[in-house]
Amino acid sequence: MGVCKFLRFLWISVLLSIQPYPAFGSSRLASDVSVVMNPPPLGICASAVTKYGYMCQEIDVTTEDGYILSVQRIPKGRRGGGGRTRQPVLLQHGVLVDGMTWLLNSPDQSLALILADNGYDVWIANTRGTSFSRRHVSLDPDKPEFWNWTWDEIAARDLPAVIAYIFQQTGQKIHYVGHSLGTLIALASFSEGKQIDKVKSAALLSPVAYLSHMTTALGVVAAKVFVGEITIVFGLAEFNPKGEDVSRFLKGLCADPKVDCYDLMSAITGKNCCLNASTVDVFLRNEPQSTSTKNMVHLAQTVRDGVLAKYDYGNPAFNLEHYGVPRPPIYNISNIPKDFPLFLSYGGQDALSDPKDVATLLDDLKLHDEGKLSVQYIKDYAHADFIMGVTAKDVIYDKIISFFKRNQ
Repeated sequence: MGVCKFLRFLWISVLLSIQPYPAFGSSRLASDVSVVMNPPPLGICASAVTKYGYMCQEIDVTTEDGYILSVQRIPKGRRGGGGRTRQPVLLQHGVLVDGMTWLLNSPDQSLALILADNGYDVWIANTRGTSFSRRHVSLDPDKPEFWNWTWDEIAARDLPAVIAYIFQQTGQKIHYVGHSLGTLIALASFSEGKQIDKVKSAALLSPVAYLSHMTTALGVVAAKVFVGEITIVFGLAEFNPKGEDVSRFLKGLCADPKVDCYDLMSAITGKNCCLNASTVDVFLRNEPQSTSTKNMVHLAQTVRDGVLAKYDYGNPAFNLEHYGVPRPPIYNISNIPKDFPLFLSYGGQDALSDPKDVATLLDDLKLHDEGKLSVQYIKDYAHADFIMGVTAKDVIYDKIISFFKRNQ
């Protein structure tokens, strides 16, 4: 496969560690990359939910700073269940993807639909900048002002808006499920004592709080560039993995002698055990999604600094202007209430949520009340297995449901 076609989707492969079953091989994935198309115009409900016989609602939620977020609600399973009250569950995706990631497999293998069939009122979030959340009450997504945010704002604006809406509509505390960046924003918010009053428990898959142990050369090189000359290299506010500017940037990374972009097996972060080609096909038809370049810089700062902190403006005076202190405030995870139920599941092959970094996170939670912290380690799982793996129902999802039942 030509390097240009490969580069277009290299970054999302880095972030989600896509590798199909060995039977399909890397050449199969490479051929699929060339047929990537835009997300379906119908919306997530029509394209991935109602066709299986589920009810599904498309909802708009507006944040405090004016972003209009797309949210899907699956209020019950295929078999209905009468008028009984159903416990709401919110699913929050990671970076460079959207809510479709919870719906890539069959109904019996996709977490959103499994939860609906098990009696839950399922809500799916889509963060600002993704295909169905490229809207604002006054800002234009074609202008830089629309993209002036990082995951700080997702934690402080998007998450509270969606949770408040669900709480208002249902009158109940929610269970929360996050993957990757979806775990980061939850941990940051909970550490500041926010949302805890409306959240009953949280299941965190491939938890990300620390990123100091990424193992691939490509990830390390990219992080160094993002915290260095990124604004000069790009001059772009939107980080669009499908765009030509990002492709040129990635091509520049591949010129580094430590990075071998022609070796797909080593360029991606982690070797997923349990994806099949049809799931990858669906994924590539919808993803990757845009985020802000500033958000990518913030994530790179987390790699560089080894701490979970707010965005660093790179100058003590600028930080002082934004925060009242010369250095960005740190999110202290040990401040999460010790009686708040948490379920963490992480994989031994995950090169983004590396086991060493998860160990640091668990050390922050070491004083959690007995019985309130559940931890699952899956030796063969990598980053994408948690949301796309064909074995995930038996390995993880059934355990999440049991965790929720224990914490009703």
